[in-house]
Amino acid sequence: MALDHVALAYNESISDVVSKQLLLNIARASLNQPIYFSGISNIAATLNFQANAGATPALAGNSGGLLMPLFGGSVSENPTISIVPMQGEEFTQRMLTPLSEQKLALLLRQNIDVNLLLRLITLEFRTQNKDGVYHNRPRNEQDYATFRRIALHLASIQNRDQLYAEPLIFEQHWTLPQAGLDAAAFPALEAKYEISAAAEAGAYKLTKQVIGRTVLTNYDPSVLSNVERVQLNEEAEKNAPNEILVDIRADFPGGEYPLHGKFRLRSFSNIMYFIGRTITTEPEIAVAADPRTPQATENPVSVIAIAQSDNAPASPDLAVQYRDKYYAVQQASNPAWNQTAFRVLAQIFQMTMAELPRVGAPTITIAK
Repeated sequence: MALDHVALAYNESISDVVSKQLLLNIARASLNQPIYFSGISNIAATLNFQANAGATPALAGNSGGLLMPLFGGSVSENPTISIVPMQGEEFTQRMLTPLSEQKLALLLRQNIDVNLLLRLITLEFRTQNKDGVYHNRPRNEQDYATFRRIALHLASIQNRDQLYAEPLIFEQHWTLPQAGLDAAAFPALEAKYEISAAAEAGAYKLTKQVIGRTVLTNYDPSVLSNVERVQLNEEAEKNAPNEILVDIRADFPGGEYPLHGKFRLRSFSNIMYFIGRTITTEPEIAVAADPRTPQATENPVSVIAIAQSDNAPASPDLAVQYRDKYYAVQQASNPAWNQTAFRVLAQIFQMTMAELPRVGAPTITIAK
């Protein structure tokens, strides 16, 4: 029973600390102050149980010759908690390194609203010919409105279960002269390639399946020919690791608003300062969906509505005090959206701990 109590209490306390650190750093970012995180790396709790029993003569009265029982017990806890500040290389990797396309794809597979996710982690959308750059920042109202409409349109595709975030899987082929191979070389080649007779006489055809870059589409990439997938991957390979190619085609659901370009993802530090600025200098604005977007979706003004006040909130789920101000996640207009957005923020913070390996996987439709 004591172990259950201690384990659950530590779990709840650490979860609360992480949440309050996130909110506290949003408050710092709103005032353009440096953000700072510390983590609990280890907890060693020693529980000591003692019990004793005995007897003593009665102190007075006719029972003085009798023995009186004595019982006692004690419980003590001696925790050792290691708190480590995030600094140096760890700070650079976790806070300043932009998120990768694999992390965006993984988050989408958790059935997170793509509109919420893109508004939170995306810096900008760039068109294929680079003549259009739409920043996800309210101070550029026209760019910001276009970005919001693009995110809303992708959400409408997601609502129809037609949004895909998949690595491009394609085949590469090589022709190798038979004269250049001996029997000893075949086992090494067979481990990596499929070997068959080539169309040319005296040659072998080597085939290898390749897992390429991730692409956000309104169609299953497997419907494309191998040549088309190779060409699409060659275009995606020109992007940085924090950029994900977007290919919304007219012949598929959502094609009433075709898109071809790329999203550039933020670092976690950039996400925090974006949220902070929306509290003070750059509040977000209402943006209606594009007329070509057929289905409405959730579209609150703020991606995370943080309330700032001089007095402590009455009954907040989460609140912190910083420089005589109180900050809390609002429960007003859309509490479910706010709570989800803050949960996603906490997930992203945890995901910055390590890089995710790129693996092949069956095609998955990204449903809301």
